Amino acid sequence: MTQPKVHFQWVKGLTYQEVWDFQTGIHKQLVERKLQKRDWTESEKNLKDQKNQLIFCEHSPVFTLGKSGSIDHLLLTDAELATGHIEFFKINRGGDITYHGPGQITGYPIFDLDEFFTDVHKYVRMIEEAIIQVLALYGLKGERIDSYTGVWLPPNETSDQYRKICAIGVHLSRWVSMHGFAFNINTDLDYFNKIIPCGIVDENKTVTSLAKELGREVPLQEVGGKLVSVFADLFEFELV
Repeated sequence: MTQPKVHFQWVKGLTYQEVWDFQTGIHKQLVERKLQKRDWTESEKNLKDQKNQLIFCEHSPVFTLGKSGSIDHLLLTDAELATGHIEFFKINRGGDITYHGPGQITGYPIFDLDEFFTDVHKYVRMIEEAIIQVLALYGLKGERIDSYTGVWLPPNETSDQYRKICAIGVHLSRWVSMHGFAFNINTDLDYFNKIIPCGIVDENKTVTSLAKELGREVPLQEVGGKLVSVFADLFEFELV
């Protein structure tokens, strides 16, 4: 069986709105292509590859609120957002409020899951698994927690809290995915004090970053290179 093909790219220098519009356009093209394929011959289907995309980017400071989230979890006023040069968007992914910003890899897999598997829970678990495998390359043990999406680090000798290092929120239409994950690498964690991250109110849970856990900064491109390789292995796709 031929592996799905995925085009990978880093996107830089765009605003959050521009990246949102960019991935929305790709998503729309994939959906339209799926509908057109119904009328293609088998030979045409083999020649006209899907344009699945995996996009990594590093946003300027922005809070995004998912469709199931509460505005009460944003702890700043409009004036405070403006003073802090922080954007805010209500978006159509699942989940609650989170932060994107410098030092973080925000990943957007825009996949036609008909080419992979049509199981949204498996899809989210696979994204979590990719992060867990990359953390293992840095000597860290990532975990899942029942009833919560994302990847966590368990309590250890330096912290008695569960620490979230990657948030996940996705949207699917006709089995084409968009939005994705936010992996804290060298992220300024103070921004998470301005929201109730993911709407979780639990003194036993907080957020962290790869840099905080390792005690040193890690180049984003280095982590991104490892991450895209793990994605390709897990999802069994060919990078193009």
